[in-house]
Amino acid sequence: MRRRWFYPVGVLGIAVVAAAPLMRPVEGAIRAEDSRLYELRVYYAAAGKLEALHARFRNHTMKLFEKHGLSNGGYFVPVGDNPQRKLVYWITAPSKAARDKSFADFLQDPEWKKVVAETEKDGKLVERIESTFMRLTDYSPPVKLERADPPRVFELRTYTATAGNLPALNDRFRRHTLRLFEKHGMTNIAYWNLLPDQPKADRMLIYLLAHKSVEAARQSFEAFRQDPEWINARKASEEKAGGSLTEPKGGVVSEFLLPTDYSPLR
Repeated sequence: MRRRWFYPVGVLGIAVVAAAPLMRPVEGAIRAEDSRLYELRVYYAAAGKLEALHARFRNHTMKLFEKHGLSNGGYFVPVGDNPQRKLVYWITAPSKAARDKSFADFLQDPEWKKVVAETEKDGKLVERIESTFMRLTDYSPPVKLERADPPRVFELRTYTATAGNLPALNDRFRRHTLRLFEKHGMTNIAYWNLLPDQPKADRMLIYLLAHKSVEAARQSFEAFRQDPEWINARKASEEKAGGSLTEPKGGVVSEFLLPTDYSPLR
């Protein structure tokens, strides 16, 4: 059964690394030096237009993003059926102000306007767009855009902390969870908190994992949940906080994603 996800209404750098080896496990906490703005964007294509939307990104949009200072990151679609015709991706910029200027320049670019006119002569390609502004947590690994062969399955997970417990949740990931994920065969890609002005910024953690397959992900999580170190870490953190660090209903939401053929991260 597919897992479903939610994004707050509200994302990466493009130094493509040749793919053969995957990211290696990293020991201990990692402090990210990446202070860029990450913008996570979810597009819902119009009926019958998803392939045309892919073609526009592949042939035009990504190049124009780069032209205007917006760096491309991962581009994904959901595993299995995609009834909402979603495209999920992120871009980065040095800051929110830089992002806003770059995006305004992109939208006014004559080449972009020509592309839109040509690709939308039979109707708009996108029905709706959601956007979330984020920065890497201090414990996120450096984001590397590696292209594995065969492409990996990615899992985007959104956590909503219980009131006042986002710092405790971040600390548990920093001290325990990332290392235990790697121990059990999962690859940490990136961990983000929202910009302070975003809805639920004081409660949201969003992160991305890579797996060999959906089944491998399920096996890894089963082993992770049974690990005595995880059981002890969870118990200690929840006793200190006086209860669960995530909301009991909808506090952990996940979706498995496949990279598009044009994604710098695969």
